Amino acid sequence: MDQAQIEIQVLGSLTQIDASDWDACACPEAAEGRRPDDPFTTHRFLRALEVSGSVGPGTGWQPQYLVCYLDGQMIACAPLYAKGNSQGEYIFDHNWAHAYERAGGRYYPKLQIAVPFTPATGRRFLVRPGYEEIGVSALVQGAVQLATDNQLSSMHVTFCTKREAEIGRALGLMPRSTQQFHWLNDSYERFDDFLAALSSRKRKNIRKERRQAQGFGGTIETYTGADLRPEHWDAFWRFYQDTGSRKWGTPYLTREFFDIVHHTMADDVALVLAERDGAPVAGALNFIGHSALYGRYWGCTEHHPCLHFELCYYQAIDLAIEMGLARVEAGAQGEHKLARGYLPTETSSLHWVADPGFRTAIKQYLDAEGAAVDEEIEILTSYGPFKKTQVEEQE
Repeated sequence: MDQAQIEIQVLGSLTQIDASDWDACACPEAAEGRRPDDPFTTHRFLRALEVSGSVGPGTGWQPQYLVCYLDGQMIACAPLYAKGNSQGEYIFDHNWAHAYERAGGRYYPKLQIAVPFTPATGRRFLVRPGYEEIGVSALVQGAVQLATDNQLSSMHVTFCTKREAEIGRALGLMPRSTQQFHWLNDSYERFDDFLAALSSRKRKNIRKERRQAQGFGGTIETYTGADLRPEHWDAFWRFYQDTGSRKWGTPYLTREFFDIVHHTMADDVALVLAERDGAPVAGALNFIGHSALYGRYWGCTEHHPCLHFELCYYQAIDLAIEMGLARVEAGAQGEHKLARGYLPTETSSLHWVADPGFRTAIKQYLDAEGAAVDEEIEILTSYGPFKKTQVEEQE
């Protein structure tokens, strides 16, 4: 196909894009009745961010959705944002910004292809099946051209798939490797099957933590779909505000975001609540993909030993086993996850930098960082809770 036929547009709102067109690129599997592989790139999730005011003016995330048309049909799109800071990204480039600005450059604004506030791996170049090659190429060229035309310092693609990182490298972008902790389902039928794969000491420790947590004086319930009620979100909002104010100063998501999710994505979420005397005292919010459970937010109004581990990690494992999901992605950072069965896993991003000298420096930095990440993953995996033969098989 002649790539010159492709029309690229930059749109400031998802109201300008039909949901069926976007989702035909973002989650074509949903048209076959399957759950979306990635709930975060669906039109309804990104629209919830926008309508709720979680992104847009004053947030540091200004939508600039990139869409590509061929003969009048949308063949590709990307959740692109103009960024006035580096908040809510989880692939940290603050030191790049400081270095560039110390040298007299202007790092912000920059462009970011990402799902705001969501450190979960998924496709970032959303392409309708059958148009993969020309669609990805058009999106990359479009994003770079937009940055160039507006004299922006850089363009970044965060938490993309490994395959996208390989394609991006071939198209001239710089790949970056980081790591998270994921739990992998080795065809377990119940939690005890998972425990049996661990060393004796780690197995005993997890059982001890679960007993402590479940003895907090109440019950633990998981709500999804029609079982979710507005009062559950009221409680979780209190938890989220407390955690957000301590972690980021100001919570990223607005209250309205959770209301919209309740009405448009109830089947895509699993809210785990610890309830005592009829009132929730702690909670963990998960989003459900076709193959993965994504742990996103946690908070509490009462502190009880090991309750965080139970709600965020062990209940997530229980749910993943019950639903037959391949993995649990427990979010960014947190080496404490290692002892709970979550192993280090490589994550990918892509970067384009306008200034040639700065680009050379970033490339050298990324090469050194990538080698360090590989070594860290190897070392951390060797300290994991699994029996030695189990670790060797997973490697």
